[in-house]
Amino acid sequence: MKQYKYIILGAGPSGLSFAHTLLDCGERSFLIIEKEKTAGGLCRSELVDDAPLDIGGGHFLDIKNQTALDLLFRFMPRSEWQEFTRISLIRVRGMEIDYPLEANLWQLPIEDQVDFLESISRAGCVQGLAMPKSFEDWITWKLGQRIADEYMLPYNRKIWSTDLKELGTYWLYKLPDVSFRETLQSCLRRRPSGTIPAHGTFLYPKASGYGEVWKRMGLALGEHLLTSTPINGIDIKNKIINGSFRAETIINTIPWTQWLRISDLPEPVEKDIAQLRFASIDVDYLPETLPSAAHWIYEPDERLSYHRILCRSNFCPGSKGHWTETNSKRAMEKESGWRHRNEYAYPLNTIDKPHTIREICAWAEQNNIASLGRWGTWEHMNSDIAVSSGIAAAKKILGESHG
Repeated sequence: MKQYKYIILGAGPSGLSFAHTLLDCGERSFLIIEKEKTAGGLCRSELVDDAPLDIGGGHFLDIKNQTALDLLFRFMPRSEWQEFTRISLIRVRGMEIDYPLEANLWQLPIEDQVDFLESISRAGCVQGLAMPKSFEDWITWKLGQRIADEYMLPYNRKIWSTDLKELGTYWLYKLPDVSFRETLQSCLRRRPSGTIPAHGTFLYPKASGYGEVWKRMGLALGEHLLTSTPINGIDIKNKIINGSFRAETIINTIPWTQWLRISDLPEPVEKDIAQLRFASIDVDYLPETLPSAAHWIYEPDERLSYHRILCRSNFCPGSKGHWTETNSKRAMEKESGWRHRNEYAYPLNTIDKPHTIREICAWAEQNNIASLGRWGTWEHMNSDIAVSSGIAAAKKILGESHG
């Protein structure tokens, strides 16, 4: 039985960042266990049609998170990254409009602008009505019936493939906030208004896929990283993993729903975990290079199965073709070509999720199990946020143990 102070389940961005912070602080008694042969989680890349393709869908490094950049640049220096100003488009009314739609209505013909503006003026938030609790109702309340019907509702039905009334509104701080006044001003001035969306400026490797930096971080851990090792058993009381590794503290970054089949959980915790929901996404590669300058395009048309297109030749040098992202429930059978299914792609922000995940994490903490990353906290987070949260969690847990 090999014993460690810390055993980290999963070598995604948060687990890797946690591990390297332990090393930076002088802690050597830890192990990451990863089921895949390569570190990186959803941010891994593979060579497809002679160029890198990010198997988890589009992943890009935001330039605003200096804490994350400082760590990642140690493994892939800034000189190996290319900087881009984000070009993301939305297909609506037969046109491709810059994202976010409400900040770029001025790109539409005048008649269409008036149509959308009139609808926004009648939105519940403009009329001073109380904010609704469900995501579906919030969309119309915030943006008006036109944007809801022609973009936000169909797009979100596609990506989540669930009843939107079951999703809450607590996570909407991630979406750009544009007021009716700003929207009107942007149409009159013919320029965007409001908050710049996430990844307004982003970095992507010059000579590899996004997975390269995480691969290097994994290799730098040496014997502290155990790959190609699925978790098939967790003895919670004794903190024993797979019958072979004992920990003082377990750091969980894998989906809680996987614990249902690999551990003996108390009934209340089982019930809470069973309530957690997630979306699976299929990434399909197509060899055609699209005639677009966009890095990615949002597609709300429900007659098409996919919800987003990534034009990789516009950010990955020396590549061609594009890939689509489709909720697995909507994906059609693929007879040929490359496809990767991400079973765990997005946590679903159901209305009761905040309470449910708090209960799970509270139980975990009582049992010396720390919850970390997208799946430990059941919250969608970009990779830079996963990195900074991994760093902060390691410093916190070391501070508490030394205290």
